[in-house]
Parts: sequence; C-alpha cells; structure tokens
Amino acid sequence: MSVRILADVNIPYVTRCFSHLGTVRTIPGRQITAREVQGADILLVRSVTPVNRQLLEGSAVRFVGTATIGFEHVDVEYLKEKGIAFASAPGSNANSVAEYVVAALLEIAQKKGLSLEGKSIGIIGAGHVGSLVERKCRALGMRVVLNDPPLFRKTADPIYRPIEETLDCHIVTLHVPLTFDGPDRTFHLADDRFFDVLRTGAIFVNTSRGAVHHTSALKKAIRSGRLSAVVLDVWEAEPNVDLELLDMVDIATPHIAGYSLDGKVAGMIMIYQKVCEFLGQRPIFEASDLLPAPDVPLVRLQEGQDPLCAILQAVRCVWPILEDDRQMRATLADRQRVAAIFDALRRDYRQRREFHNTTVLIGPGSCRLADMLSGIGFKIGRMSDDQEDR
Repeated sequence: MSVRILADVNIPYVTRCFSHLGTVRTIPGRQITAREVQGADILLVRSVTPVNRQLLEGSAVRFVGTATIGFEHVDVEYLKEKGIAFASAPGSNANSVAEYVVAALLEIAQKKGLSLEGKSIGIIGAGHVGSLVERKCRALGMRVVLNDPPLFRKTADPIYRPIEETLDCHIVTLHVPLTFDGPDRTFHLADDRFFDVLRTGAIFVNTSRGAVHHTSALKKAIRSGRLSAVVLDVWEAEPNVDLELLDMVDIATPHIAGYSLDGKVAGMIMIYQKVCEFLGQRPIFEASDLLPAPDVPLVRLQEGQDPLCAILQAVRCVWPILEDDRQMRATLADRQRVAAIFDALRRDYRQRREFHNTTVLIGPGSCRLADMLSGIGFKIGRMSDDQEDR
C-alpha cells in the first residue's frame, strides 16, 4: 500500500519532493485536525500546527516532521510514548532570521540618524540564530554581548555573560526557544523587570516567539520612553495580533523573519532526508534541484558612500523590509479579520532569497566595505575603473 503523506501546503515543493515516496495531500497548517490526520502515515507540519495527543490519538501516523528550527508546537514526549518517529530542521532558517535582524537594524539606524558601528548589541540566545546574528553584527563593527545560560553551564566559556550585561547594551535581540518551566524559562522573559533594567533608549528586537515578551510590559516600556525603537516579527497570541502594539512599534512583520525561500527549502530537505531514511528509500532531491535563480543576482554600488549607507542600499535591493512592514499595517487595517489576514500574509509571502545569492559590485579600493558586505553574507565582485566611470 502506498505511504500516505499529509503536509502543510506552506512547505515549498513538498508535493514535488515527496511524491516518489507516496501519496501527498496538502492543506493549510491550521486546518490539520484529528479528522484530517486519520488517514495519514506521515505528517509534515510547520509551527502553526500543534502536534499532540489530541491531534494524533488513534491515527495511523508513524512519522512527524516539522520543517522548522523550533518544535515547541510538538509534544515530543507523546511521540516517544507512542513510538512515533520525529524530525525537525535545526538551523535551516537561522541565516534568514539573522539577515532580518541586519535589515531591520540598518533601517532603524537610518530612521534614527545613528551609526551601528561601535554600538553594543546584547544577543539573548546564542544558538543557530544567535551565533549568526553575532557574526553579522561584528562584521558591521558592533560590539557583541552574548547571553546563553544553558551554553554557559555546558562550556563554562566566559564569552557568555549574565543577562544584566546584555540589558545594558544599545540594542537587545531575542533568539531563544519558548519554554514554560525550568531554570531557563523564557515565557514572558521580557517582562516588567526586564524592561525596568534595560538601558534607557535601547532598541528592542524579538524574532523568536511572541510569548517571550509580555505584551503589556512591552507597551508600558514603549509608552514610558524606555525604548527608542522596537522591531517585532513575532506576536503573543498569534495570529491574533495586538493592534495597539502594532501601532506602537517601528518595524512590524508577520512572523516571516525565517521565511526566505532558501531557509524554507533547506528545512523541507532536512525532513525529506529523514523521511527517506525512515522508509529505507534513497533521497533523489537536494535543495539545489529546487531553488530557482535569484531575482537580484547583481547589485552595483557607487564609490564614495558611507559604508553603512552602501550596505543598506544593497540590502534594500534584496530585502526591502519596510515593504513587509507597510503591507502588514495596510492589510491589518481590516480589524475584523486580523487572524485570517495574518495567516494569509505568511502563506502568500513572496519568494525572498538570502544575501549569498547576490553579488555586490564595488570599486577596487573598497576593502573595508567588501569585508562588511561579505561578513553579512553577500558575494563580492570588483568593478574596473572604466565600469566605475559609467
């Protein structure tokens, strides 16, 4: 009998990639119910589908895969209890999220008339995403302070600092999983006390999970003037976005920081390989077989610009993040359909590509700019003197 695969329709190329393994049916992730799952052997989800006893009890599901870094939406203990195999996609969209942080901070710096060079950034959570944010921020000339209690306990490396040191930075960005208990509980990590300790005038960024910040505490911190700017890609109680908070933040996006096409395909390929292994089949697809040519293969920069202005120009060509912000604000003006619109923004999000797909042409003498651009992920090409004159 053919293997029956049920998948979130928002996993790109899932039908094309998995069809040689069995029969693939796709539906929106929030419509994956116990009734829909009944006839499936393999379930493939993203973060919007809670996978637990209520969903799977009595079903024929033998394998669950989530094409996401995090798996807070999956009851892993229940899967173990039932002998259901499980796979996630650690690190698959980490670079996409790190690029989001770079794009957002460059826009905030432009808006506020400040330079990121020399500014301190506190990165809370130094795993797949946080470590890439660190690398890119250092390339931009920023001073990085890392906080990661689990990694500190594991390594005793003094590079991991107490959270109080991160809260004294000019910028604080969250890259933690959502956990509800234990010594590293992150639910409402950014609460009243967090914002009371935070450096006055700090920039606050959350791309992890919406419930890592406490919505009322964040709104209070904004109203009080404690924060100079706020960037949110994640929202407590998604898809029911707090519209008052939306109106208060500087950059607002619909949980798409990790939604580069590269990251999505990488996540899909990771669980595809695990399903092949589970079924004893040989994988026949790699990410390179599926990804199209980039829309912006080449960007040419003019000589003589301030490096950070030049980098912002290049980033905007690939990822105009303010367009994502504008679209979210415009569409959520229909306040009666917030949840449906939020989900539609994620489902219909454009095929954004990561920086490494684009070569930036710069002048022969721009060594510092080249280092900064390559440090955040771009390929570098050199213009000849006659090209510069054109």
